[in-house]
Amino acid sequence: MFTGIIVATGRIASVEAVGGDLRLGVEAAGLDLARVAIGDSISVQGVCLTVVALDGTHFFADVSRETLDRTTLGARATGDRVNLEPALRAGDALGGHLVSGHVDGVARLVALAGDARSWRLRFALPADLARFAAPKGSICLDGVSLTVNEVDGNEFGVNIIPHTHQATTLGELGVGDGVNVEIDVIARYVARLLSTQ
Repeated sequence: MFTGIIVATGRIASVEAVGGDLRLGVEAAGLDLARVAIGDSISVQGVCLTVVALDGTHFFADVSRETLDRTTLGARATGDRVNLEPALRAGDALGGHLVSGHVDGVARLVALAGDARSWRLRFALPADLARFAAPKGSICLDGVSLTVNEVDGNEFGVNIIPHTHQATTLGELGVGDGVNVEIDVIARYVARLLSTQ
């Protein structure tokens, strides 16, 4: 479980094909990897990955076909900057919202504009996810917990403050770029319950 509050950014250090899947190596000097063990979870661009190896300031994680099909991780290349968050520990502050790291799909940036010192970003969701975006609800984009400003059909808007713009990869986005989107876990369970009635 995560909070959507990015602790550090890292860089993709290696991308290796292994039996049809990928093994990513991530340089994570900004994380305290002394507190990470093999088998621990780390959110990379909002995707919960399991640490399979550690080497100094690097960790390695296997990425399955399912994850490659549902996220942007398959398009990542060596040198790309990525958002990182270690798994939530008992007693940690819950500054964002509950995030599982189980990405629902990819949203596309359709517009961005300055707004005083902040940025307004507008994204298009896949049709099957659009009903889960609610004004003033939570959404997770590339691992960042955000508040939805407004919803119009399958599009929604968020506001990015200067800190988030600089401290995460969201400040690097251009129109047309994809982001990993995780809908609010509560919305997911409510929808499931209603579908079984």
